[in-house]
Amino acid sequence: MELILSLIAGAVGGNIAGGLLRPMSLGVIGNSLAGVLGGGSAAHLMAMAGAGDLAGLAGGGDAGVLTATIVAGAVGGGAVTLALGMIRKMLLR
Repeated sequence: MELILSLIAGAVGGNIAGGLLRPMSLGVIGNSLAGVLGGGSAAHLMAMAGAGDLAGLAGGGDAGVLTATIVAGAVGGGAVTLALGMIRKMLLR
């Protein structure tokens, strides 16, 4: 469940990041794919860190775990989208 939420949040975060910084945008499909990659990476890192540890920061309990998963997925998706956008921009100069 958390993985799916993280992937969806990553896609949304990637599209938001691409929309806010147009020069770094990879297009809707590219932003979504990069966001899914970032969201999946964030979910993996959360699993390695222990989702229970992050849940305490987000308010504890099941709602805290879900909130931490969604936020981490969106931030991870946005970060990977912007990183790939910067790499693409540097290569196309």
